[in-house]
Amino acid sequence: MKVDIQSMEDICLLVNTFYERIRAHELLGPIFADKISDNWQPHLDKMYRFWQTVLFDAHTYSGSPFPPHAQLPVTQLHFDEWLKLWHSTVDEFYEGEKADEAKWRGDKMAALFYHKIEYYKNSAKRPLL
Repeated sequence: MKVDIQSMEDICLLVNTFYERIRAHELLGPIFADKISDNWQPHLDKMYRFWQTVLFDAHTYSGSPFPPHAQLPVTQLHFDEWLKLWHSTVDEFYEGEKADEAKWRGDKMAALFYHKIEYYKNSAKRPLL
């Protein structure tokens, strides 16, 4: 029986597994490799803090998540693939209120980021970076 996301260890397992899959993904892997290069541990550490803040209201993450994504060469297909990986990774390990929230928040972030990226692609305005 699966359990819900309950601890930082759960978040680390989720994030580590998810990004292993991202790195191996034919469409998403090259985009992340281009932006992150060999600096994966700082990115993972940031993602642990981000999800700890989002799911446990722990306030360990500070910053703005959108700016690093603002000029990525991505389409709706990229976000669809990201969400498939996110949902399948959450579902593989967890079920419950926090797991559902993690998927819901992933959905909301993907939609927001996609719309903001499209806005800036089609606008003379530039995001604050």
